[in-house]
Amino acid sequence: MENIRPIRNEDDYNWALAEITRYFENQPEVGTPDGDRFDVLATLIEAYENERYPIEAPDPVSAIKAHMEAHELTQATLADLLGSRPRASEILNRRRALTTEMIYRLNREWRIPAEILIQPYHLAADEPKEAAHQER
Repeated sequence: MENIRPIRNEDDYNWALAEITRYFENQPEVGTPDGDRFDVLATLIEAYENERYPIEAPDPVSAIKAHMEAHELTQATLADLLGSRPRASEILNRRRALTTEMIYRLNREWRIPAEILIQPYHLAADEPKEAAHQER
């Protein structure tokens, strides 16, 4: 494979980005030498970005809010899914934890990945009392 090298620093990263960008206008055929080079560059760039610029998965409530925003869903839509308006409000305001049934419905109906929904997260009641006093 022609002119491929590891990405060890920002200069290497910028070089790889410049190299792969030329394929965006005219994507090479899979299995050709250019197609293989494109795949290797993409893999190297992805590995470097994952190591250098990791993106943490959102907590369950943030994931629900992001999904609602992306799909222009309202709190009433969430309430219909979860069974009641107060329950939806408590979830969004971190006053109630998601139950297994809620996680199942959110995963099945809204396709939010279960591995995100089952993560532990802090409820409003879990926040330290000192932080609440300092805001006053």
